[in-house]
Amino acid sequence: METVTPRTPRIVSLLPSATEIVCALGLADSLVGVTHECDYPSGVDRKPQLTASRIAHQSMGSVEIDHAVRSQLDGHGCIYDLDEVRLRALAPDVILTQELCEVCAVSYHTVQQAARRLDADVTIVSLEPTTIADILANIVTVGEITGRDAQAEALVGGLRARLDALVASLSGLARRPRTLVLEWLEPPFAPGHWVPQQVAAAGGDPGFGTVGGVSRTTTAEEINAYAPEVIVLAPCGFSAVDTLRELPRARLPAGWPDLPAVQDGNVWAVDASSYFSRPGPRVIDGAEILARIVHPDVVGPPEKQHALRVPPALHGG
Repeated sequence: METVTPRTPRIVSLLPSATEIVCALGLADSLVGVTHECDYPSGVDRKPQLTASRIAHQSMGSVEIDHAVRSQLDGHGCIYDLDEVRLRALAPDVILTQELCEVCAVSYHTVQQAARRLDADVTIVSLEPTTIADILANIVTVGEITGRDAQAEALVGGLRARLDALVASLSGLARRPRTLVLEWLEPPFAPGHWVPQQVAAAGGDPGFGTVGGVSRTTTAEEINAYAPEVIVLAPCGFSAVDTLRELPRARLPAGWPDLPAVQDGNVWAVDASSYFSRPGPRVIDGAEILARIVHPDVVGPPEKQHALRVPPALHGG
């Protein structure tokens, strides 16, 4: 009897992190549509783009972006548009989306409505990770849906092994420096979801943040009380270069120049978009990058393409 090989589904990814997962499973050719923010791996930005932002991030400062996002969402609007005509023409079998954060991607409700108007049946998969374990579980889920179970298990196994090796390499530490990761500059945001886990795996103190919870606005009083010894600037969706460009016009919390990390020149900018904001395979890279920032004496200093030490003149140190 002839064996029939199942057809690989036509996949639309409405999340940059889902796009990275799909490609890591060897399914780049099955990816028929992406978002305007999908930029990794190389070449995915040439796929049909189905979303657009209503906020001009490139021309706005940190506080302006925050105000624009809050204004849109407080008015029960959304900050992304979905090209339903193009989506229908692509005829996907699977749409990967999320319900976790309306700031991160087109709303789940919008996707549901659009899917109902498609001519064929389509499977909508909502990925809702809040921890590193959830991220790895999502990779397995995408593998199951797309017939790449073995590839997903192998990928997750490799990522777990890297994370375990990192933790083991730092297990004998005498101390864990107080590490502040800011997920936004103005207003300052304390980290949530998987970021405190990245800090812990990197040998830092993860006390300033909420594992599995949402990131939240913090205050100068909280930051000064924590007295961070390491500061990592990782504004959601920003690259390190974006952050350095924004810093001179951002109003940082009162008392900033007196913080131990600032006094010691231990303030860093990282590519948040690649390694911290997106719940995909590269969160493990993010933990490894943090380890090089926090414990360069143990694991070596970070490479310049991964982290940049912030010159004092840029942030008032």
